[in-house]
Amino acid sequence: MSVFDSQAKRYDRWFDDHRAVYDSELAAVRAGLGSVSGHGLEIGVGTGRFSSPFDVAAGVEPSEAMREIAISRGLDVIDGTAEKLPFDSGAFGFVLMVTTICFLDMPRRAFKEAFRVLKPAGRMVVGFVDRGSPIGRTYEAGKEDRLFYREARFFSVDEVVSLMTEAGFRDFSFHQTLFHPLDEIADAEPVKEGYGEGSFVVVAALKKQEEEKKEDVE
Repeated sequence: MSVFDSQAKRYDRWFDDHRAVYDSELAAVRAGLGSVSGHGLEIGVGTGRFSSPFDVAAGVEPSEAMREIAISRGLDVIDGTAEKLPFDSGAFGFVLMVTTICFLDMPRRAFKEAFRVLKPAGRMVVGFVDRGSPIGRTYEAGKEDRLFYREARFFSVDEVVSLMTEAGFRDFSFHQTLFHPLDEIADAEPVKEGYGEGSFVVVAALKKQEEEKKEDVE
């Protein structure tokens, strides 16, 4: 049994115990989503903390215990992994992936799958702790002592952009928040454009349309 199954309630309780941090991250994700339309998919729903506030039509989550909590929040979540999404190509208007990339076995394949299930001009939104940020460096240095991050692989913003570009995404935008250590955050932090200051970064990009691909070839 994985730690996400055995400790699902503990994982979910973290968001209540760190409400200001959670609210800050939600605001950054909201900024990254912008004015998206159409059905949305979250990859790695967890307990549904980032799907429930937004119009997310479907989700995949490999942990049964976490999936059950997400379903109890009214979400349509099925068993599945990022590397092999059980959906038709072009099925979603946007794809959300928050605090998931560090747990992926094959991130390159996961982004290609996300690209596949998006409609043309669909938006991909990825929220994560930047490896080079203060919180990222703390997490990286103390992975062995952190229940949920022992097997995690943290990424820099440049690495995430490279993976998304390789998958076919373009027109990137960036938002950041969490500018202080977690134990010092008592109120929701601001959200700023760009990256390099805040520890939580949201990278958003668009799927190329077929016409644009043809123009690129010509």
